[in-house]
Amino acid sequence: MEEKQICPWCQTEITWDEEIGPESHCPHCENELSGYRTMNIGIGDGGESDDLDEEDMDLPEWNDTDDDSEADWAAEQEGYIGATRSTLAAQGVIQEITEAQYEVPECPNCREYMLEAGTQVLGGEGFVPTAPEVIGEPILPSPFRIVWYVCPSCFATSSQLSASDREYMMGKLSERE
Repeated sequence: MEEKQICPWCQTEITWDEEIGPESHCPHCENELSGYRTMNIGIGDGGESDDLDEEDMDLPEWNDTDDDSEADWAAEQEGYIGATRSTLAAQGVIQEITEAQYEVPECPNCREYMLEAGTQVLGGEGFVPTAPEVIGEPILPSPFRIVWYVCPSCFATSSQLSASDREYMMGKLSERE
């Protein structure tokens, strides 16, 4: 006889054989079936009232201190950063910063949005520009600016040519003698 189960993540019916036993992961969305937390509230079960008190529920206790350093350290050793009040507060600030930025590139490592960290001026005496034969002059002005971005999740950095220097470069590439 076959048993049926519904995946709580994708709502797909999972049919499993009695000899093999229940699935531990959904074959459709590949999420862990036992990791989903549910709460039965008894709607439509004959009119019985299930008044749930906080005492009856198995809720995690909220720690009012920001001293979660041991938990954070343990979580970082597992490869992820735990959510504390400070990290949740930082997420709100990160969102406000990215909404105000002119450009918001994605991190090449983890695909989170990156924060603009500042600009760096390159060029001058230490910079020797290349002048391609096709146009006969350098494609970048000297000095030029680089905009630096930092990922608030994995702390990788990335850089791009500033918007005005990109326009200069595209102007040089589009005009020909």
